[in-house]
Amino acid sequence: MLASLALAPARAALPLVYCADASPEGFDPGLWDSSSTSNATSPMFQGLVAFRRGGTELEPLLAASWTVSPDARVFTFQLRRGVPFHTTPDFKPTRPMNADDVLFSFRRFIEPQHPWNRAVPSNYIYPQSLGLAQAIEKIERLGDHEVRFTLRQPNVTFLSAFAMSFASIHSAEYAEQLLKRGEGALLNRRPVGTGPYRFRSYAKDDVLRLEPHPAYWRGVQRTPKLIFSISREPSVRVQKLLAGECHITAPLRDVDVAALQGRKGITLLSQQALNISYLAFNLKREPVNRREVREALDVAIDRNAIFKALFPRGDALQATSAFPPAIPGFNKALKNEYDPDKAKRLLAQAGFPNGFVIDLWALPLARPTNPNGQLMAQLIQQDWARIGVKATIKTFEWGEYLKRANNGEHHVYMSGWSGETGDADDFLTPNLSCAANRTGVKFCHPEFEKLIDEARVTTDQAKRIALYEQAQVVFKRERPWMPMAHSTVYIPVREGVKGFVMAPNGSVDFEGVVRE
Repeated sequence: MLASLALAPARAALPLVYCADASPEGFDPGLWDSSSTSNATSPMFQGLVAFRRGGTELEPLLAASWTVSPDARVFTFQLRRGVPFHTTPDFKPTRPMNADDVLFSFRRFIEPQHPWNRAVPSNYIYPQSLGLAQAIEKIERLGDHEVRFTLRQPNVTFLSAFAMSFASIHSAEYAEQLLKRGEGALLNRRPVGTGPYRFRSYAKDDVLRLEPHPAYWRGVQRTPKLIFSISREPSVRVQKLLAGECHITAPLRDVDVAALQGRKGITLLSQQALNISYLAFNLKREPVNRREVREALDVAIDRNAIFKALFPRGDALQATSAFPPAIPGFNKALKNEYDPDKAKRLLAQAGFPNGFVIDLWALPLARPTNPNGQLMAQLIQQDWARIGVKATIKTFEWGEYLKRANNGEHHVYMSGWSGETGDADDFLTPNLSCAANRTGVKFCHPEFEKLIDEARVTTDQAKRIALYEQAQVVFKRERPWMPMAHSTVYIPVREGVKGFVMAPNGSVDFEGVVRE
């Protein structure tokens, strides 16, 4: 009788497979800014603060608490004690995470002569786009578990940077050992963090295998294996999901939503995400370095026709600005135009009455805001042909695509962005500020820069909104981008998966997620 009252043992958790849409570029979060890489590194790394699951509110993570000075210039963090780093076959940490790890992780971003940078020359894409080296005056170690960041100018959005993927905390001890062995490059190939999962193995373009961190400070994960199965083709990911070969996938294309809706054993999670797709001009190359040419190419595009072809469900929104309407500061007065005759006049004024030839790069991945880069490119190619512009469509493997675009080999290329903070600065500064324009390829405009700089130091929300509205007028006039779409993001989850919550940027978080 007593035996019948005993509690049943918890069901054993099963391996969890995520069908990813692209390979990670590497495993040092500070080096990369693509969502595919961030998703792959986030189970292994953590920052001082985090976005609360499913939202944009900040909460403590590796920092137990923090204070911000009234003028938004000084940020002081009290670090959590007793947080162990991963142990690997090559590295056995001798101490928990402390201030030295925070200093190593951030000082390499702002000190060109840092020992790490001298030994391992690195391009820190996101920190450079944010202008961290110019923004941070000093980083101080106030004790084993206290660190202070002092900025040169106030920045009311700065705290959220500590929750972003690039701001993950590395083991300074591990980095020092790698330098002594002359193997600094391994930091990007054999990662060591504090996260709930640790690196096990990676087969490029195929599979990434992670296992639970046995000393994780918030408790060992029940999931025995976390596997990223890399499948570039969206249809393949859907087939694997239906076959039970993966249990969660990268966000779906619009066309795949209908195919999975109502399927037994599959739940479709959805969220109106903070995202945008756009076509970016290379502002260093003729003829798209001319404002009239960029405007002509923009107004020649029939967005209504593109949306009918790419978003037949009708739940994507045409983008008119650099960030979505849900974000404070969005300028509702901005509109898209479709006027081929105006486009021809603008080209004639710019000295191209007979048009020209340019390259148009098609996105090689399917993303919610751009589910078919080739089709979008073909439709734009047809629109441009009507005004005498001949576009040659090109594309590359994802890593190569990003590398070549950063080198400025394009005329026009497709890209996108997902925001995390719900603040306009999260879209504007990393993409459209002068700090983000290291090579002259991207946008750098004094009037625009002055407006976003002022907004960043302004604590009065009404004034910030007015400044962002003005900045968008400059953006629309100068047209460094052709904004395309904001989308709803759909992520399918198979029956048996518990605890998965979508993020506003469409990213994935596997801590506490189990499959039974």
